[in-house]
Amino acid sequence: MNALDLNQDTIVAVSTPHGMGGIAVVRVSGPDALTFVEKRWQGASLKTMASHTVHLGKIMDSQGELLDEVVLTLYRGPHSFTGEDVVEIACHGSLWIQRQLVTTLIDAGCRAATGGEFTQRAFVNGKMDLSQAEAIADVIASSSRAAHRVAMNQMRGAFGRELSALRSQLLQFVSLIELELDFSEEDVNFADRSRLIDLATSIQGVISRLSHSFEAGNVIKNGLPVAIVGASNAGKSTLLNALLRDDRALVSDIAGTTRDVIEDTMVLGGVQFRFIDTAGIRESTDVIENMGIERSFQKMDEAQIVLWVIDATTGMGEVERLAATIAQRCASKQLIAVVNKTDVADAGPIVQALQQLMPEGIAVMAMSAKNLSDVERLEGLIVERAMLPEVDSEALIVTNARHYEALLRAGDAIERSIDGLRAGLSGDLVSQDIRECMHYLGEITGEISTDDILGEIFAHFCIGK
Repeated sequence: MNALDLNQDTIVAVSTPHGMGGIAVVRVSGPDALTFVEKRWQGASLKTMASHTVHLGKIMDSQGELLDEVVLTLYRGPHSFTGEDVVEIACHGSLWIQRQLVTTLIDAGCRAATGGEFTQRAFVNGKMDLSQAEAIADVIASSSRAAHRVAMNQMRGAFGRELSALRSQLLQFVSLIELELDFSEEDVNFADRSRLIDLATSIQGVISRLSHSFEAGNVIKNGLPVAIVGASNAGKSTLLNALLRDDRALVSDIAGTTRDVIEDTMVLGGVQFRFIDTAGIRESTDVIENMGIERSFQKMDEAQIVLWVIDATTGMGEVERLAATIAQRCASKQLIAVVNKTDVADAGPIVQALQQLMPEGIAVMAMSAKNLSDVERLEGLIVERAMLPEVDSEALIVTNARHYEALLRAGDAIERSIDGLRAGLSGDLVSQDIRECMHYLGEITGEISTDDILGEIFAHFCIGK
């Protein structure tokens, strides 16, 4: 069954998060929304209600008994989120009431909505493009100011408008070239090749700018990776717990306790950071521990910031042993050396040695993760070293991997068209590359889509959205 067929049903779901609260909202959308709700509603007639009005009334169950006193809001299509008639019922937050309300509306003729089906209907009914629909999920999932700003900008349609403008230019581009094909025997040129090259180069520049923004966008959306590395028993897990203000990682005096990576996130300075506690780097004959150590190096390579935790009670030999490896693998990263355990040892000699030993620009500080001393100072260093671009309300930043892949393919296609124009290829070959570029841009906004693509996208939405 395709998306258009689904629109013939009237669907119902709880739209508020699962669980018990003060209130819950049950949403109904579809051609028979008013008729089915009217069967269970006691109050002003839905047939005569004005759109976008709120009414107090009662919901009766299938046996005609009072289920709850509710507040009902009516949105008549097409002036609603889905473009259809929509009824939203705010009931008391009891889990039993929520289940019974959905059940009694299903008994009245509704169908239980699937994940993301309300938003999918909004897309199918032209209320938003596909990039806006996906941005709704990002707004819901946003956990930092930066992620929220980017998602809100996309949800308002800025990204879609930019892509639509590119497709319009490409359509004009390809129309001129294909018009020449109709008059090929008369040797008529409708398109100035140099002007087309300039236009295509301009379009390529926009596509390239958007695709290059994905690196920053991915960090904003998923969190900037910060790897916590160091020798066994240096206090890495204690530091993670100190940063998170929670006992997230198991702490023990026994070396090698952490055998796999542990990840958690927190927001600092409006940006989400993804902290990764790794297995201690040491010589070991334990196969499982060695696998964890190998993953430590992998996470170090993937991270943008590395916190090298050093035990202040250890000798300089151990520090020097790791210094070369850490410095080499973190040459292109932001490295912060954290001399830990100042509550039991003087960190001064190691700090001074590191300042001489490590490359210029490496931050070195001492602290006690156990006593939470200087945690705020470390957080300040982490934010300072993040070096993320400032995200304002107008920023166009790609955060979606599907969009990024489509932009890369569109960029390849427009580059081939430029090469073809410069090489003097025939219009039909150049036209094919331009249309391919248009296709991939259209995939992002949903102007080109399949039921498989839509199903994959909306399957990740929560029920009721």
